[in-house]
Amino acid sequence: MLEVGFPRPRLLFLLTRLMTVMTSSVNRLLEPQRRAIVVGASSGLGAALVRRLASEGYRVAAVARRETELAALRDSIGNDRVFPYVHDVTEFEQVPLIFNQITRDLGGLELIVYAAAVQPPVAPHEYDFVKDEAMLKTNLAGAVAWLNQAAIRFERGRAGHIVGISSIAGDRGRVGSPVYNTSKAGLNTYLEALRNRLSRHGVTVTTIKPGFIDTELLKNAPKTFWVISPDEAAARISEAIHRRAQVTYIPPRWRFVGLIVRAVPSAIFRRLNF
Repeated sequence: MLEVGFPRPRLLFLLTRLMTVMTSSVNRLLEPQRRAIVVGASSGLGAALVRRLASEGYRVAAVARRETELAALRDSIGNDRVFPYVHDVTEFEQVPLIFNQITRDLGGLELIVYAAAVQPPVAPHEYDFVKDEAMLKTNLAGAVAWLNQAAIRFERGRAGHIVGISSIAGDRGRVGSPVYNTSKAGLNTYLEALRNRLSRHGVTVTTIKPGFIDTELLKNAPKTFWVISPDEAAARISEAIHRRAQVTYIPPRWRFVGLIVRAVPSAIFRRLNF
C-alpha cells in the first residue's frame, strides 16, 4: 500500500517536538510568578539589572525619574515583563503609596533592589552642602524610605529578598568624596541592621559592594581600574541573589582590597590621597 503524508519517523519526530513545546509552556504557566522592584532603573547598573531579572522570568517594576528612558527600557524588553513607574527617590512621602501600588499591580513581591545613587564631582577643598544633601537623600535616605516598606511587607510574610547596591567606597572615609563615602557607609550599616532584624523572619538582605562600573558615576572618578560593564555587574549580582549572599564585592577581588583598606591604621590612612 502506498503511504500518504509524512513518513512515519518524521511524523513521530514532529509529534515529539510538539509535546515538548506544550509541556514546556505548561510548566512555565505552573511556575510561581516571580516579581521584583528595581529602584534607580533608567540607566547604568539599574537598567542592566532590570534586563537581567526580566530574562530570568521576573516581572519587574522599574522605578526612576526619567520617563523617556524607562519607556525605552520597557520597549526593548517587553510590556509583559517590565512596568515603568516614574518617581524621584527624594520624594520620600510618596514612597508608601507607590510601593503599595506596585505590589498591587504586580500581584505580590519577592525581591527589591535599591540601585539609585548620585555622585557629583567634589573638588579637594570643596564643602558644598547642596551636593552633600543630594547624595545623602538619594543614596541613603531614599534607600531607607523604599527598603523600610519592603521590610514591613517581607517581615509580615516571613519571606522576601532585599538588595542594596552600596560601594567599596563605604568601607572607609576617604579624602576624595567624604559625603559619598558617608552615604555608602551608612547604607552598609542600615542593611546590616535590617539583616540582623529580618533574618529571624525568613527574609534575606544582601549588601552589594561594587568597585568601578562603567556608568555615569564613573565620569567623576579621578582614577579607575578593574572597570567592568553594567551587564557583567548585573550578572554577578544575580548570582549573589541566587546564593542569598549577605555581603558581596563585585568583582570578588575587591574583597581583598577592602580587607587591606580597613586594616590600614588611621594615622597612616589619613595621609593617603584617595
